[in-house]
Amino acid sequence: MKYAESPGVASSVLIDASPEKVWALVSDPMTPARFENELVKAEWENAPNGAELGATFRGFNHHPDLGWSWEVVCVINRYEEGRLFGWSAGEGESAAAQWWFTVAAEGDRTRLWFHSTMGPGPSGLTPAIEAQPDREDDIVANRLKDWAANMARTVEGIKGLAES
Repeated sequence: MKYAESPGVASSVLIDASPEKVWALVSDPMTPARFENELVKAEWENAPNGAELGATFRGFNHHPDLGWSWEVVCVINRYEEGRLFGWSAGEGESAAAQWWFTVAAEGDRTRLWFHSTMGPGPSGLTPAIEAQPDREDDIVANRLKDWAANMARTVEGIKGLAES
């Protein structure tokens, strides 16, 4: 698995709540910080109208095992009211990752998907891959494993909030 191939992961959950209730949670970039062990907080930066294409927020992150902390400006790059909310960690070709939620009615319930892909720009993995190119597959797979665990916690946390 190569970083340049933009590998990704996804997590999904079925929620006993309306799409509108779920949407209100996923369209707030602060919600994932309530459940992940890496995203510490998020703050709107350039979002005079709230969530919309082109709005930005700053994500404050800390890797619990490595002790690394970093900030990144995220740009809303996928937005369809009530259905799709996504952002890039960084801008354009320099973005280190893409993240997005998809919300869909499924009968009287709601299906929530949380997706992510690496790249296309460099990230914190880049120096590790450059130092050990023969271990790239393992480095990428381990990072995706971390992402998948956090994403599963996030969708389950959103489910809990929406159903309460």
